[in-house]
Amino acid sequence: MVKIKVRSGRGTRIINVDSDATKWTGTQFKAIQAARKKTAQDAGVKYVTSGRGTGRKKLADTPEPKDKIKYKGRITSGRGTGSRKS
Repeated sequence: MVKIKVRSGRGTRIINVDSDATKWTGTQFKAIQAARKKTAQDAGVKYVTSGRGTGRKKLADTPEPKDKIKYKGRITSGRGTGSRKS
């Protein structure tokens, strides 16, 4: 477990929270995303709001979590000066 700082309110409060980094990365997070979307659809939620409630998007239009793309080629680093084969 790792302690992380989470800002709340409008950035005025800081809360220290125990967090497991594996919950926010990889396949476990994709499963959490899919479960949240299914739960929302089952509850009858039709829209997802964004931008402090000023914008909205249909829940059905949100993309499904995708698998990681396997890239073949060269990857640049720094300011484009270094590269390595992937």
